[in-house]
Amino acid sequence: MAMMINNDCIDCGACVTVCPNDAINEGAATDVPVYWIDAERCTECVGAHEERQCIEVCPVDCIVPNPDCQETQEELLAKYQRLHE
Repeated sequence: MAMMINNDCIDCGACVTVCPNDAINEGAATDVPVYWIDAERCTECVGAHEERQCIEVCPVDCIVPNPDCQETQEELLAKYQRLHE
């Protein structure tokens, strides 16, 4: 499942540069004012890292699973491979 940034975000931007898929964007989207995660690009770091890098660097724990985008490990890996062809 893709991750999402909730309203606890302090807009520090630490997550942007660590995302291997360039899935974290700056700009208004839905109910998150500054940063948001593109579910079409988020693979939860499957294929790139053992741990979700955005969660590792987030100082306020505002990055959580997106309940609207549930995917299996296999689907996430296939998405990662498509993004990096």
